[in-house]
Amino acid sequence: MFSSLREWTDAIGTGVDVTGVAVIVIGMMLATWRFLSNCRLTGEGSYILYRQEIGRSILLGLEFLVAGDILRTVVVAPTMENVKVLGVIVIIRTFLSVSLQVELEGRWPWQPKKPELQKD
Repeated sequence: MFSSLREWTDAIGTGVDVTGVAVIVIGMMLATWRFLSNCRLTGEGSYILYRQEIGRSILLGLEFLVAGDILRTVVVAPTMENVKVLGVIVIIRTFLSVSLQVELEGRWPWQPKKPELQKD
């Protein structure tokens, strides 16, 4: 029973990883398509929007990749060595996520949002 549970969990973890990669790739393709087809915005405005869309895709994909790693490490191969490797991976991906979020929003996650200007 445990071997089939481990096999299922490994397959699910791999599926979650594939989903994460697909989210990143499809998100980048959609952002690029929008960037190239959007003729209304010119110059820096369209570039900033493009970077934000790519950043969001990467952030969401990273969440899936971390989830897949956690599934496989906890259920499939819960050795101390694998847990250490998982810890390093989670730290690196968390740093990347926070860095991307700061770049996208222009503030640290714990800072309050800037009030938006009202359009009349």
